[in-house]
Amino acid sequence: MAAAMGAESNTEPQQNKTIQDFNPPKKPKRNKFAFACAILASMTSILLGYDIGVMSGAVIFIKKDLKISDVQVEILVGILNLYSLIGSAAAGKTSDWIGRRYTIVLAGAIFFVGALLMGFATNYAFLMVGRFVAGVGVGYALMIAPVYTAEVSPASSRGFLTSFPEVFINAGILFGYISNYGFSKMSLHLGWRMMLGVGAIPSVLLAVGVLAMPESPRWLVMQGRLKDAKKVLDKTSDSKEEALLRLADIKEAAGIPQDCNDDVVVVQKRSHGEGVWSELLLHPTPVVRHIIIAAAGIHFFQQASGIDAVVLYSPRIFEKAGITSSNDKLLATVAVGFVKTIFILVATFLLDKVGRRPLLLSSVAGMIFSLATLGLSLTIIEHSHEKLIWAVALAISTVLSYVAFFSIGMGPITWVYSTEILPLKLRAQGASIGVIVNRVTSGVISMSFISLYKGITIGGAFFLFAGIASVAIVFFYTCLPETQGKTLEGMDGLFGNFNWLRDSKRNKRNQRNEANGDGASSVQLGPVYNAK
Repeated sequence: MAAAMGAESNTEPQQNKTIQDFNPPKKPKRNKFAFACAILASMTSILLGYDIGVMSGAVIFIKKDLKISDVQVEILVGILNLYSLIGSAAAGKTSDWIGRRYTIVLAGAIFFVGALLMGFATNYAFLMVGRFVAGVGVGYALMIAPVYTAEVSPASSRGFLTSFPEVFINAGILFGYISNYGFSKMSLHLGWRMMLGVGAIPSVLLAVGVLAMPESPRWLVMQGRLKDAKKVLDKTSDSKEEALLRLADIKEAAGIPQDCNDDVVVVQKRSHGEGVWSELLLHPTPVVRHIIIAAAGIHFFQQASGIDAVVLYSPRIFEKAGITSSNDKLLATVAVGFVKTIFILVATFLLDKVGRRPLLLSSVAGMIFSLATLGLSLTIIEHSHEKLIWAVALAISTVLSYVAFFSIGMGPITWVYSTEILPLKLRAQGASIGVIVNRVTSGVISMSFISLYKGITIGGAFFLFAGIASVAIVFFYTCLPETQGKTLEGMDGLFGNFNWLRDSKRNKRNQRNEANGDGASSVQLGPVYNAK
């Protein structure tokens, strides 16, 4: 009887509750301050995007004006990727020294000088000097934008915000394509110089806008400026509780005692990167080794699967597909820019809802299909003695589907994932490694694509990229755990072994078993009650 009365008394409070008591908690509103900071920082990436886009069309006119060979064209187009290694390698130490924010300003200033030099170039050698300076600026921008954005973003929207650099790369590519089409009507001598020189304008706007941003809270803690870091965290977190948790995690990672709450503290630190490279490359722990392999691998496969070959040489690809008019080739290239931009915007809203792994694996699967179909259509066109309209249409549509699949997963996730998995004390230098791998691979592809397709045919080149993408999907499935919703300081538990893959399969199997009847005994518990 007593037990029955107790059970009855336990259920009584539930009966007095209203339906509102069982509604799921509301998702926190997107943090507008963190959103604004992410946009300003990510705009740095527009510099690389503009250069990629504008050079694809400008090189058509540069080749005619300066009378350069195809080999010189390959070097001119791709060399910026190798020059950017200098900026990427220096950016880690620079950002630890002067801060993330002023490193972004420095990137804009360097690219400004490079754009002006290219715009006023009188010959090939002068143009290469401008490419060198602009490349250093691009290297700085590529490394620092995702690092700053990841460090300022709350966990609930980190995927959304950290994908912004890729959004602005695509926006820059689109602006470059539009610039090509707009200035192509000018004289041969002036048109390509205007295309390249106009790139100085966004770098000035960027440098001014970044000054309104706060410094990264993680960098502030590393400098011992706890009061300043707490102010930034209060503004960029979804709640006061989250701000305190983020501060505690960062303090632990920086080696600051949790009971130390002074405004400014002395942080025992290495001399701006001393020992970090050893910990990353020479004597890594199993966790760090796994993280570096994952970060470097995703950057390698992003570029090795051929995206820069398509973006930089799209006019040539469309020419091989049967489009002969320069005006039509540039218009088709603008369509590529629009598709890339639209789908990268779609991806930003899916990253924190779908997760990194499902989006990445679906993206690469679509890329494999598109590359193989593009290779087949170009091979048919090349061996046909008459113009096959259906094959031309198939080639153009698969170029567009390829960039769409790339932009919805592989493009943004590469920067989001490789930045968020790195530990705090290794983040700047670790991000530099990812960017170096990215730019070297991009440089090799972009500086050899013309020679490659002359050697194995244009269709064969895309079959090769499809094969590389097939290897990539296996690597991603086996080596990259899901990071959605994890704090930056909580990533270590995911790496160092493959238990995450086994546990993920086990959890899915358990969920299926519960759905099929094993969970029938829980029908009276909270989840079912909430659904009523």
